[in-house]
Amino acid sequence: MNEDRRTVLVTGFEPFGGDPVNPSERLLPLLDGWRPAPTAVVRSWRLPCVFGAALQGLDEALARWRPEVVVALGMAASRAAVSVERVAINLDDARIPDNAGAQPVDMPVVSNGPAAYFSTLPIKAAVHAVRELGLPAELSHTAGTFVCNHVFYGLMHRLAARPGVRAGFVHLPCLPEQVQLLQGRPGLAIGDQLLAVQAIVRAALDVAVDLRISGGRVD
Repeated sequence: MNEDRRTVLVTGFEPFGGDPVNPSERLLPLLDGWRPAPTAVVRSWRLPCVFGAALQGLDEALARWRPEVVVALGMAASRAAVSVERVAINLDDARIPDNAGAQPVDMPVVSNGPAAYFSTLPIKAAVHAVRELGLPAELSHTAGTFVCNHVFYGLMHRLAARPGVRAGFVHLPCLPEQVQLLQGRPGLAIGDQLLAVQAIVRAALDVAVDLRISGGRVD
């Protein structure tokens, strides 16, 4: 197989909410150019934490790389584990303003779009792969209603007509240095987060049939 046809796109976000750090952004230069397999290469792309503009950036990345797999990353300050998301919903309902000051309430991501999309990544195998490294991981049934879900839903909507492309979203916990956000929860070092995302990418490339195990969080 031509190696150019096995591109994995990994996206991350700029910092938001007044915090100067976003682990999903920190990972991008560490992942760009990495080869998870001899015939695959990762390309990374930074998205603005802005409704609408984030999807424009996503469109640019999809057009440039035409990936076989897309793993979108974001930060969830309330999570203590790497959270592999299962479902994106057609709803923008922002608790805080985005980085451009917009705060949509009860708005669709895509007018007249389906209510929801499921990830097409092998989500349970991905969680298992991260846990095999001794790192905290969980299956999540909610990606929220902020810009992370906005990108997740927009991504799946764009790929609905391209069934051969696997895609989904992963929420990362805070880094240990983000003390003001941790509120007693343990942070996860950037090196461990890198290993976790690499395990998820490998699962997305290698696992044809997902595992049948139960579990997951809804908060």
